[in-house]
Amino acid sequence: MNFIQTFMSGEQGLFKSDTLTPMQKMTLRFVVVGLLYYSFALIEGMIMRLYLVKPVGIIPPGQFYGIMTAHPLVGIFGSTYSIVFGAFLFLVPFLMKKPLWSIKLANWTCGLVAGGTLTFWLSGFITHYAPLYTLYWPLPADFTQFSIWGGIFFILGIALIMLGAVFFVVNIFTTIAYTPEGMAQQPAGALIASALGLSGFTNFFAKKKREHLVSLPVAAIARGTIDTALNAGVILFTGILIIVYMVAAVFGHDLRRSAIDALLYKNWFWWGLDLVADGLVLIFVAGAWYLLATLITGKKLFMENIARMALFVELVVSWTVWSHHLMSDQAQPGILKIVSGEMVTVFELITQGLAFFITLVTLWSARPLKMTHPLKFLLGGLLGFGLAIPAGIMQADLGLNRILHNTQWIVGPHVHVAILVGLTMTLYSIIYYLLPILTNGAKLYSNKLASFHFWAHLLGGIGMGAFMGMAGLQ
Repeated sequence: MNFIQTFMSGEQGLFKSDTLTPMQKMTLRFVVVGLLYYSFALIEGMIMRLYLVKPVGIIPPGQFYGIMTAHPLVGIFGSTYSIVFGAFLFLVPFLMKKPLWSIKLANWTCGLVAGGTLTFWLSGFITHYAPLYTLYWPLPADFTQFSIWGGIFFILGIALIMLGAVFFVVNIFTTIAYTPEGMAQQPAGALIASALGLSGFTNFFAKKKREHLVSLPVAAIARGTIDTALNAGVILFTGILIIVYMVAAVFGHDLRRSAIDALLYKNWFWWGLDLVADGLVLIFVAGAWYLLATLITGKKLFMENIARMALFVELVVSWTVWSHHLMSDQAQPGILKIVSGEMVTVFELITQGLAFFITLVTLWSARPLKMTHPLKFLLGGLLGFGLAIPAGIMQADLGLNRILHNTQWIVGPHVHVAILVGLTMTLYSIIYYLLPILTNGAKLYSNKLASFHFWAHLLGGIGMGAFMGMAGLQ
C-alpha cells in the first residue's frame, strides 16, 4: 500500500470507517480537532520564539501580539478542551457500562469548540485584536487600540467555546445520573453524590464503609467538570460585560470604562481562569493517571480512598488559590496574597504529590511491566508535572514572586512544562491506549515513529522549559 492508501485505510487496511459506531466517530472527531489545533498552537509558538530572537519584517508588532493573545487560547480551548471532552464523553459511559446521554449534544460540543476557536483565531489574525489572554480591564474595551468588530468576533468565538463547555457539563452529569431503559434503576442523587465525592468523604471517617456507586476515574471527571462549569460561567459573564461596551461603541456611545473596578475585575477573571489551570487540569489529570494505572497494570489502585479524598480536597482548593496570580499586584490585599496566594496554594503540592505517589506505587506493584506507548507517555506526563508543580509552588512565595513574576520562568518551567509535558503526554497516553478500541483494532502505523514522538516531545518540552527558565533568571 502507498502512503495515501495507508492514510485513508490505515496500516494494512485495518481501519474501516464504515464499521465505526456513532460513539466512536464522535470521539475520533474530537481527537482530530484537538490535534489540528495543537499544530496551530505549535506553529504560533515557534513564530513567537523566532520573533523574540529577531523581529521579522513581514510580521508587524500588532500581528505579533495578536498571535500572543490567540496562542494560549488555541492550545487550551481548541486543542486541550477538544481532546479532554472527547476522551471523557467516551470514557464516562464506557466505565459506567451505559450509553452516553446524548451523542447529538456531544457533536454540538465538538462543533462549537472547533468553530469558536476558528472564530477568535481569525479575529486576532485579521484585525490584530490583542488584549492578551488575561483580558485585563480596560484593554478588551480599549477601542483606541483595537477594532470594535475584531473584538466582537473574538468574544463571540470564546462564547461559542463556553457554550460547548456547558453542553459537555450537561452531558457528563446527565450520563452519570440517568438510568437507561432495561437497566436496574439507580437513584440519581446517590450517583451524583458518589461522583462528587460526598460518599468518599463520609467513608474516610466512617467505621462501616459504603460501596462507591461510581468508579474513581468517573468521580475525578465529575469533579473536574464542576470547575469546567464554573469557568464557563465566569468567562461567559465577562464576555457579556465586554460585549456591552462593544455594542455601545458601535452605536456611538462611549461608556465610561472606569465604571468597572479593574482590581475587582482582575480577581473575578483570575478566579475563573484559575479553575482551568489549578482545578480542571489537575483533577482531570489525576483521574486520568488513576485510570491509566489500573488499565495498564490490571490491579486495584493503591490507597483508593485516600485518592478519592485528595480529589475532593483539590476541588475545594481550586476555588481558593486564584490570588497566587496576583501576588505582585500592589493593590491586591495582603491577606489574600498570604492566605490564598501562599498558604492554600501549598495544598496543591500535597494533593498532586499524592496523585503522583499513588500512581507510581500502583505501577510499581505490577512490575515487570512491558514499556508500551501508553505507559511511556504516562511516565512522561508524571515527570512533566513532577517538574512543573514545584516550579509553580516556588512562585507562591511573596519574595520569590517579586523576582520571578512576569518573567519567562513562569511560562517556561511552570506553564509550558505542565501543559506540553505533563498534560499533553497524559492525553497522548490516553489516545494511544484508546486508539485500538476507537478504531475496532486498527494497527499503529509505526512503533518507531511513536517512540520518536515520545522522546522528541519529552526532551523538547523539558528542554524548552529549562532554557526559558534560564532566560527568566537573567
